[in-house]
Amino acid sequence: MRTIDLRGRELSPAGMLAAVPRATQARAEALETAARIVEDVRDRGEDALREQAGRFDAVTDHAVRVPAEHITAALAELAPEVRGALEEAIRRVRLASAAQVPATQVTRIGDGAVITQRWQPVHRVGVYIPGGKAVYPSSVIMNVVPAQIAGVEQIALASPPQSDQGGRIHPTILAAAALLGVTEVYAMGGAGAIGALAYGVPSLDLDPVDVVSGPGNNYVASAKRAVAGVVGTDSEAGATEILVVADSHADPRLIAADLVSQAEHDEQASAVLVTDAAELAEQVAVEVERMAARTRHSERVAAALSGPQSAIVLVDDRAMATAFSNAYAPEHLELHLVDAEDAAADFTSAGAVFVGDQTPVSLGDYMAGSNHVLPTGGQARYAPGLGSYTFLRPQQVISYDRAALAAVRAGVVALADTEVLPAHGEAIEARFTA
Repeated sequence: MRTIDLRGRELSPAGMLAAVPRATQARAEALETAARIVEDVRDRGEDALREQAGRFDAVTDHAVRVPAEHITAALAELAPEVRGALEEAIRRVRLASAAQVPATQVTRIGDGAVITQRWQPVHRVGVYIPGGKAVYPSSVIMNVVPAQIAGVEQIALASPPQSDQGGRIHPTILAAAALLGVTEVYAMGGAGAIGALAYGVPSLDLDPVDVVSGPGNNYVASAKRAVAGVVGTDSEAGATEILVVADSHADPRLIAADLVSQAEHDEQASAVLVTDAAELAEQVAVEVERMAARTRHSERVAAALSGPQSAIVLVDDRAMATAFSNAYAPEHLELHLVDAEDAAADFTSAGAVFVGDQTPVSLGDYMAGSNHVLPTGGQARYAPGLGSYTFLRPQQVISYDRAALAAVRAGVVALADTEVLPAHGEAIEARFTA
């Protein structure tokens, strides 16, 4: 990992971001390609999906809509220890997701004047589960459980067909779907899957969904942007990111382990350490090199850690570290600080904040109960991670009786006349004239 020394420099948020750039060119190229793939699926449906499976997944003549018996068999063959872990993860995510459903609120503006704020679930959701470099049954949980807690009636799941599975979705993905009662499953991947969920594929009896959610690579994230406005989407969860803020009390071994753990996701993964402790920075660099060399996915990890998106950043003090983190707005933020619990309030822009050295990102990936589908690319400045609220629409229900309407009659007419919309006022007056 390279080291960037920002000490002694007065930097704006833009200047801080420039120090550790994200792979914007890769995202720009992905957007153009993803848009073409989505349009192809919209126009040609199943034929386009099958061509894309052959080109991207090395799979042909597979069952795009997964037969029910494949799902049942996958659950029956699931290792007991994996099933137990998945069931516990489901339990924990259900508990945390339930807290994300707002209660109905009734506001009485006056006698006979009531506004009810209620939260309506969308009817149909499409969830995308990545494949290829890793297997993500945890992502099945993170997408499906919040939708179920929100009250979504129909959930369709898509995941890439695997050449080493004879064109089927990985059985652990299917087993996780079975545990959650999801029976509508499609073996289709990447941007094409997002397009299929958004526009539907009649030959597969795949109806369009209302919201598409789920993590993926830059092409999946870009495909969501391409279908935005056609369907709702969660945040564009692209290549993963971890930013660690640490002080001189931190354990370099734990920091290095966490940086490497996220770098193993993808060559485009971002791993950043921000610290005002130069000695710690040197120790972390040594530990990262040692751990990266011996880990199973060492080549992938090395590519991610040596890329321009990863770095050890030296800053003057805690205030500068906080400013850098809030400007960067990472997907995952770890606080390895002696006063991490108190300091957490100052870190306002992150997809999820992991407080203290006993709360690694890996915990959030599986068993914390929090959701691991989070905004990347700086979107945490304005976008939330996935939750039950992703699948809910706030809706106002207004109820006035005649007396309550009479009390505001003159005000409505006055404002309507001011806006030169006299029919608005006439609609009020019609209720008080014969």
